[in-house]
Formats: sequence, C-alpha cells, structure tokens
Amino acid sequence: MKLTVQPYFSPIQHIIQQIPRGITFLLEGKKQRSTITALDGVRALACLSVVAFHISLITTRDIAIWNPAKVPQLLRAIAFTGDTGVTLFFVLSGFLLFLPYAKALLFEATWPSARFFYLRRALRILPVYYVSLFLFIVFYHPQYLQPGHLQEIVIFLTLFMDSFSTTYKQINGPFWTLAVEWQFYLLLPIMALLMGLFVRHGSLRQRLSVLLLCLLALIGWGIFSRYEGIYLVAHPTKTFLLPRGTINAILPFVYGPPIAGLHGKFLEDFAVGMLVSTCYTVARTQDAASGLNTWLRRLSPFLLVVGLLWLLTLAAWKLNQSVPHLWPIFDHLATVYDYYAESCFAVGYGLCVAAVLFGFGWLKRPFEWTPLRWIGLLSYGLYIWHLRLLQNLTPYVAQYLPSWKHIFLYALYWGWLFAVILPAIFVLFLLVEKPWMMLGDSLRPKPKVNKAA
Repeated sequence: MKLTVQPYFSPIQHIIQQIPRGITFLLEGKKQRSTITALDGVRALACLSVVAFHISLITTRDIAIWNPAKVPQLLRAIAFTGDTGVTLFFVLSGFLLFLPYAKALLFEATWPSARFFYLRRALRILPVYYVSLFLFIVFYHPQYLQPGHLQEIVIFLTLFMDSFSTTYKQINGPFWTLAVEWQFYLLLPIMALLMGLFVRHGSLRQRLSVLLLCLLALIGWGIFSRYEGIYLVAHPTKTFLLPRGTINAILPFVYGPPIAGLHGKFLEDFAVGMLVSTCYTVARTQDAASGLNTWLRRLSPFLLVVGLLWLLTLAAWKLNQSVPHLWPIFDHLATVYDYYAESCFAVGYGLCVAAVLFGFGWLKRPFEWTPLRWIGLLSYGLYIWHLRLLQNLTPYVAQYLPSWKHIFLYALYWGWLFAVILPAIFVLFLLVEKPWMMLGDSLRPKPKVNKAA
C-alpha cells in the first residue's frame, strides 16, 4: 500500500494561495468580472506612467541622482512623457461613461438617469477627495486653515481648482486633473441630451453618422478652445465676439488660468474615448453576421502597433520641445505643439484602448493580470497620494543615502511605492472609497417589472 505524505507546510501554502483571492474580494466584492476587465490593467498603466514621470522628476530635479542627458534619448523621451498617462485617464473616462448614452442614442435603449449618474459620480470621487484634501491641509499646508485662504478653499471644495492661478497645482499637484474630470461629469449628461436632438432620428446608419460627426465636432471644439485660450492669454487686450471683460470672466471656466502650464479642459481627450465607446457599442450590439466585431478583432494587433508607434513618435516630439534640435525633424512643428499635441496623444491612446477592447485573448491577457488589476482598482487613491508620499522619502535619501548609486536610489523610490504607498492606499480604499462606492451601487435604479398578466 502506497502512503501519501502531506507536505509539512501545506497549511501555510494554502493560506498564501488564498491571499490573492482575499485581496480581490476586498477590492471587488462578490460581483462578477466585467467583460472589459482588461481596462483595469490599462488604468493601472495610466497611473504607473504618471508615477514614473514624477519619480523621474524627483530623481533628476529634487535630488539629481541621474542626468537625463546621459541616457538614450528615446528612453529619456518615454520617461518624461509619463505625464500623458493623464490623457489616457481622460480617454478611459470618456469611453466608460459614454457607453450607456451611446446605446441609448443608437439603439433606443433606456435613457440613463441623470440623477443616478450625478449621484454615483459624486459618491465615487468626492469622499476620497475631501478626506485627502483635509489631510493635505492639516499635515502639509496648515496655512489654508487661515481666514485669508477661504476663497481658495471654496474653489477646492467646488472642484474648480484647475481654473484659477491661486489654486492651480496648489496643495497637491494631481488635484487639478480631478477638477477636469468633475467638470466633464457635470457636462456629459447635458452634452448627450444635446446630441440626442440630432442623433435620435432615422436608421442606425444615419444615427451613427450623425453621432460620429457630433463627436468629431467635440474634438474640434477642444482643439479650438485650446488655440483661442493660448491666443487670448498671450494677447490680453484682444477680443473675440465678446467684450474683453466678459472674456476674462469666462476664460478660466473654458480654458484655465493665465499662468505657465496652460491646458484647456481636455474635451478632445474625452471625445476620443466617446468615439471608441460608440464603435464598441455598435460592434457589440450588432448582429454577429455583420462581421464588424470579427473584423475589429483581426485588426486589433495592427491598432496596438500603430498606437504604440504613434505614441513613441509623440514622446520624441514632446522631448524636442524642451530640448530643441534633438530630433530636427520636429523643429518645424514646434509652433503647433501646444495646439495639437494633446489631441494627438488622445488618438494614440484611443487606438491602444480599442486594440485591447477588441483584441484576441492573448492580447487582453497581460492587462487582465491580477496584480496589475489591483493597481488599477486602487488607481484613484494612488494617483491622488503618490506624489506627496514619494516626496516624503526625498529628505531621507538626500541625508542618509547620498553615496548610493543612482540606479539603486531610483529603484528605492519604486520599492517605497510598492512596499509602503500601495498598502496605505489599500487601507484608504477599504475605509473610505469602497463604502461610498457600494452605496452608489445600491442606489442603482431597479429594472421595471412587467406586471401584465
């Protein structure tokens, strides 16, 4: 008779094997995995690219442990283009939030409840933001507790801190993007209703054509408002259709503050995401006999390669703006970078998102990797807190580790991120973010039951 000997450490191994399941349960609960689970991984990469950008800034400007000019220029371009992960965030928001509107506009599905939309968005973004704002002020900027800063506090509380020079990138740099997101949330149901005036008529082909034109017009408006904002800020006495005083009052809300880092409201980014959302809705809703979904799946590797090459080219263009003549081919495009670069990045990220959405299993699988998805689910809190918590490490590095090689110091920041910052964000998620998300989900309108006999 053959005896089976159980390994001595099998209980410990069992516990270790259950840890990933436990983390996933804490992050997601009992809900089933979404058909677009891969976008959690994409969101994680967007957040990590911004983190990489800030680590590059900290290690080259704050403590100067490496010289960007001494690394391969293409690698340097990629490192300092990580801030465009914000663009990917905006594209993802446009895609995900427009899905129910695209279905309603094209296929006469139930129109999404504006009340539920606003309530769920508020419960999703405001609790963590307000808790973080309070903690940032108490621990890092107590001067904002003084009465003289009441106006700035009101601006932060209403999420218009991206619109005024006194609040733009103040208290916490990443906060300004939350303002852009929030303002898009406020506008989206209104924009969808206006599109409905033109779209909800005729055949599917006609509706789709009109909707695509509306979204292209929205991209055009984003580029135009960026151009006009730059021009009007550079020419403080010029007018355009309205008196200059009226323009000065409107400009902060449609463009931003007249300081370095002029940015617009990024409507072109959201519109690109909405465009991808429209294509996804049509492909998933149409009869499989149309072949659209199959055609897009076959095309997805090509979309990914083109998107990545396009983004790599844009990264080189971006670096050439700060280091002129590095790649002379971009020199003659220097004057149009501020107008068109944002929309170009959005198109590149849009192509990559479309490739993941329609891709084969092997293409989606890396983005569905469980640890990467964890980061994607924690990305909101991580995005808010990463810069400040990374900067907390800098004084200790400068004081106690000045002789370390730059590669080890650079790796130390990433170790700090995964060993300290991410666990702290996980706790923030469980204590603040998740309860309010669950409340938002519980308020979802119940489907109407047909009581007819």
